[in-house]
Amino acid sequence: MEDTLGALRSLMASHSPPLAALVVPSEDYHQSEYVSARDKRREFVSGFTGSAGLALITMKEARLWTDGRYFLQATKELSDEWELMRIGEDPSVDVWMADNLPRQAAIGVDPWCVSVDTALRWERAFAKKQQKLIQTSKNLVDEVWKNRPPLEISPVVIHPLEFAGCSVIDKLNDLRENLIKQKARGIIITALDEVAWLYNIRGTDVSYCPVVHAFAIVTSNSAFFYVDRRKLSSEVNSYMEENRIEIREYGALSADVTLLASDQLNSLSAIKGAQTEVKSDVEINPSEADFDLIWIDPGSCCYALHSKLDADKVLLQPSPLALAKAIKNPVELEGLKRAHIRDGAAVVQYLAWLDIQMQEIYGASGYFLEGIGVNQKKHLETLKLTEVSASDKLESFRASKEYFRGLSFRTISSVGPNAAIIHYAPHAETCAEFDPDRIYLFDSGAQYLDGTTDITRTVHFGKPSEHEKACYTAVLKGHIALGNARFPNGTNGQALDILARVPLWKDGLDYRHGTGHGIGSYLNVHEGPHLISFRPQARNVPLQASMTVTDEPGYYEDENFGIRLENVLVIKEAGTKFNFADKGYLSFEHITWAPYQRKLIELSLLTREEMDWLNGYHSKCRDILAPYLNESEKGWLKKATEPLRV
Repeated sequence: MEDTLGALRSLMASHSPPLAALVVPSEDYHQSEYVSARDKRREFVSGFTGSAGLALITMKEARLWTDGRYFLQATKELSDEWELMRIGEDPSVDVWMADNLPRQAAIGVDPWCVSVDTALRWERAFAKKQQKLIQTSKNLVDEVWKNRPPLEISPVVIHPLEFAGCSVIDKLNDLRENLIKQKARGIIITALDEVAWLYNIRGTDVSYCPVVHAFAIVTSNSAFFYVDRRKLSSEVNSYMEENRIEIREYGALSADVTLLASDQLNSLSAIKGAQTEVKSDVEINPSEADFDLIWIDPGSCCYALHSKLDADKVLLQPSPLALAKAIKNPVELEGLKRAHIRDGAAVVQYLAWLDIQMQEIYGASGYFLEGIGVNQKKHLETLKLTEVSASDKLESFRASKEYFRGLSFRTISSVGPNAAIIHYAPHAETCAEFDPDRIYLFDSGAQYLDGTTDITRTVHFGKPSEHEKACYTAVLKGHIALGNARFPNGTNGQALDILARVPLWKDGLDYRHGTGHGIGSYLNVHEGPHLISFRPQARNVPLQASMTVTDEPGYYEDENFGIRLENVLVIKEAGTKFNFADKGYLSFEHITWAPYQRKLIELSLLTREEMDWLNGYHSKCRDILAPYLNESEKGWLKKATEPLRV
């Protein structure tokens, strides 16, 4: 690490102009949350492995900013050379740079790895001391990263209409209608999941995310796909041609954006398309010839591309594809529901298996009983259960299910104190062994051709303390309160976030992460543009019918335990008795199926309504999952979902 910082500082000093600071963001050229191994530059320089964060290196200091999900993890992973900056508690990176770096300081960043929004915000902060944001021509981290993982060539796969539910032609027509409304003559699409969704393709370029490293440009009469051609089969080439999408090399985007800016980006497909049967339903009026705006999403488009456009002719607005992708069509909704049923069966199989293992290996009282277990632990060195070996077993249960294509993120399998690390990632060499006297939290999900899943359950195989039960019950009450909410159209996720926290707040408890995120349809497990959170961006987009969102409150006690419960919900029309101001009302439908552990619930803290909801949910779990289970698993589930009574 020291050598890395020294090498970077040497490059900063010899740079023209010399750099007072270098920013190393987490993101790749597409502003992705999850990136491929060769794009993990911030992890390489800092040693911090979380998915969110930003490194700042000056000639004398190294600082890392991250959010509340990662405070504990970053404390453990950062060396003494680094100082942790807690987002929401410490000054933001732009404020810190403006206040602490010298007047007229040059601050370097790779313009491909920073969004337009972020770069413009930094430039505003730098203005007061005439500091300058310098776009480096090469990524300085790449210059010093000797063993950088190689580029992998993974095939692009067509996502069939039976799962996508909407054709590429229809999606392009809808997009072009949006261009007309905004008086734009083209749009540059940079977010990987948006490119995959628009062109109905998938890939394996990023672990756990079925996306392809690609860009797209769409104009009123052309569509371009920028990708490494080595990833394309003859079938995919033909598919693109049928849909009048012109394939260009990934590296050609930069030059093509310059051509687009001067209205010289011509498509062979558009010329050929005039002679084919494929027609667009979008009629172009003569006045549209005057449209001169190029649409880019300031949150997902990099600063490098923005710099190639005429600032007066750029439309800086969220991509219309983000919302279109978030509002699932009927085929996607049906697929998601089916995927979650199969996934729920895998989770129940895992819990039933885990219950037996904990009793046999550790003499634990098990999932149902609260006793201490047998007097003498039956633990043998030859038989042991670890966070990793258990999560591997969970993956094997999922892998046996129809349409399984892999996990949707690295399983958070966490025992005791590790469960307090919100995004904990166990490693085989260092992970904890199971302990019947400790809470076990697992947050996991899978990618199926018909949908993406994400579920969290927290369990105890021994005797939970009264404090653990009270905390679990508060989290459960918040989880139920949010899931049962009814709210008018136009309500955003920030307005609902409080519902999941109130039961925790009553006891002076809280959690440092958002409460819910959207989920992709065989796409990214974290999907916007909506979210349920205390963060300001949760105000940007109202929740709408046919969106998906998670419901996942939690509570974490450092060095002790963590609790989280998570289901995926679908937003639907509520059908309320009244309809004030003709707004229309919305509610949630649970599509995740797995029991909540009875012995962690302090029943005296539940209301009759909460108890009724739990019993109703458990009854549905039994009926829905039974066809996917063998007789012993059915018996286990029957016991796990017996009606609760005070």
